[in-house]
Amino acid sequence: MFSETYYLIRSKMDGRYLVAHPRPDSTSDETGYLLLFRENYDALSYLNTHGADVADRFGVESISGSQIKNMLQRWGFKGIGIVQDPLIPRIEFLSPN
Repeated sequence: MFSETYYLIRSKMDGRYLVAHPRPDSTSDETGYLLLFRENYDALSYLNTHGADVADRFGVESISGSQIKNMLQRWGFKGIGIVQDPLIPRIEFLSPN
């Protein structure tokens, strides 16, 4: 995981990253899980499928696996969500221990 490159979706408006909240009924203010994509085209496909009307407000950035831990700490994310299938979407959630 550390030697791989992942792709993130980031807002051009406020610089926030696209996150997932697996329990939408939760009333807490948790930051959520940072969504990671294995390929650039998977991130673009996700945007075009689930947010076509706002896709122009987002950009795709790359990140190395070795930078993920620091990003989680800096932004206060609960963990990561690796998108396995951007069309359905199918997401594998992981939390650091």
